[in-house]
Amino acid sequence: MALTYEAVTSEILKTLPHRGGAMELKHKAPEITFLGAGQQPDFATLYITFYPTDTVIELKSLKQYLYQFRNVVISYERFLDVVFEHMLEVYHPARLRLVLITQPRGGISSKLTIDSDWAIRGGKEEFRDWVRMEDVW
Repeated sequence: MALTYEAVTSEILKTLPHRGGAMELKHKAPEITFLGAGQQPDFATLYITFYPTDTVIELKSLKQYLYQFRNVVISYERFLDVVFEHMLEVYHPARLRLVLITQPRGGISSKLTIDSDWAIRGGKEEFRDWVRMEDVW
C-alpha cells in the first residue's frame, strides 16, 4: 500500500553526543528508494554533509529513517525537503547540506541540492564552499 510523506516520522532519528570541536561529517546513502508520482519505484543516492553542534547522527537510525520512504509516493523535491526539515529538527547542525542524485528514469537523471547555509534557506552563507564547487557527477 502506497503512503504519503506525512507517514514518515522523524522520531526514528537518534542522536549521539558530540563533545565539541569543528568537524565535517560526510555520509553516503546509496540505496534510497521511494515511489514516484506514477507509483513506480525510484532509486537515488543521498549525500549528507553535516557540521555538528552538540549531537551527531546515529547511523543505524538514519538507515531506518530512510527506509520509511520505500512505500511513500513522493517527488524528488519533496523527498529532499522532508529529509532536510527532519534532520534540522532533530540534530540542529551548524550546517546541513544534502545532495540527491537519482538513477535515470526515461533517460533522465536528476541532481538536487539543499544547503542550510544558503541565505534563501535562512543561512548566513558563511561557508561559501558551494560557490566554487565544480558540478561533477
